[in-house]
Amino acid sequence: MQLEVKNLSFNYDQGREDALKDISFSVEKGSYTTIIGHNGSGKSTIAKLLVGLLEKKRGSIKIDGVELEEENVYEIRDKIAIVFQNPDNQFIGSTVRDDIAFGLENHNIEPSVMDNIINYFAQEVNMSEFLDHEPSKLSGGQKQRVALAGVLAINPEILIMDESTSMLDPKGKKEVNELVDQIHKRHGTTIISITHDIEEVNRADQVIVLNDGELIFDGSPKDILLLQKELTQIQLDVPFSVKFASQLQEKGIPLADILDEERIVEQLCQLNSNK
Repeated sequence: MQLEVKNLSFNYDQGREDALKDISFSVEKGSYTTIIGHNGSGKSTIAKLLVGLLEKKRGSIKIDGVELEEENVYEIRDKIAIVFQNPDNQFIGSTVRDDIAFGLENHNIEPSVMDNIINYFAQEVNMSEFLDHEPSKLSGGQKQRVALAGVLAINPEILIMDESTSMLDPKGKKEVNELVDQIHKRHGTTIISITHDIEEVNRADQVIVLNDGELIFDGSPKDILLLQKELTQIQLDVPFSVKFASQLQEKGIPLADILDEERIVEQLCQLNSNK
């Protein structure tokens, strides 16, 4: 396993109830994992712990078998990149080009090769024509693309998306999610997407569900989306496709096919022909 988390606990203030309570999960190299839960469930706390921005109360975090400790936090961070909810908080440079270059400069990349890397990843996120623009004047979706280019340029093995589409309109959210999918498939980057939007679950290989600081479900999208009643109880709405599939089940169509759109269309046609 590329990432192993065991019995991880954390609290923000001494004496208060733990924000995370004995969380354990693992992530395979090259996989796409979604961590979902309502606001305050502990999702973003996990993200900050994984990159060493917070110090755990107890438990273990291992990346490629190496325990994350204060002594090796910068070595571990070389393997992990994170894109936060608000891209404005990540911008350093006065132009898009400068901002992508910032991480490269911190990694002591030779200036002679830096331009090629900047141009390549600007093209990867469809922002080549904006390299000389000020990041602050871009749209929300464009800003997240620049933030992505900046972290991808340093070639992380694990990319964490921490509520990175929550501030975007539906069009911007769709564009960024599709871009992350392309990056995942093209580069084999391990993706950990932290979100309260259950619609993103279908993109994942693995789904982890948190509630009040506890891990309550861990499985495939199909397994998790079958838990319609349980998800609703913890304030997570289920996708329309799942609600629709539940209605189909009442007509005798098995829920095992809920993620298979072709199968659903086939069954609908059959129902219509039987009228």
